[in-house]
Amino acid sequence: MGARLRIFLTREQDRTLLKLRTADVPQKVKDRAEIIRLNAHGWYVEKIAAHFNLTLQTVREVLHKWKSKGLEGLWELPGRGGKSKWGEEDIVFLEECLKKEPRTYNSLQLTQKLERDRNVKLSPDRLRRVLKKRGLIGSEQGRVTKGSKTQSHEQTSKQT
Repeated sequence: MGARLRIFLTREQDRTLLKLRTADVPQKVKDRAEIIRLNAHGWYVEKIAAHFNLTLQTVREVLHKWKSKGLEGLWELPGRGGKSKWGEEDIVFLEECLKKEPRTYNSLQLTQKLERDRNVKLSPDRLRRVLKKRGLIGSEQGRVTKGSKTQSHEQTSKQT
């Protein structure tokens, strides 16, 4: 069995970690700060892992990061996850095209236009999801519900 992993904190470090509990930071950062404080107050890695429902290795990693990086070790590194192939300016470009040009586009035509003009390759399905998330699909209330059967049914039921 290896040596016990133990952190020693100054009063200032302990106060800083305690303040993180109420700060506007991600929950993971708050948990990591509390893990370090509990270890400094004499809790064993096994007890901390059971308290937070984590693996022993995760608790050890938090403690090692604190030793090597200090306060910076509490936050996630940037660059995790896949990078988007499109930028905000690409979607603004499409919005301007839709406003200026009198014709209508389907998602396949929009992806072809985006690839041709901006050299951005997106699938029609992905572009549809991006536009829907921004509220561009079906945002014009009159056009969307004009021919809706439910609307005409509601109007006839209100009239009777």
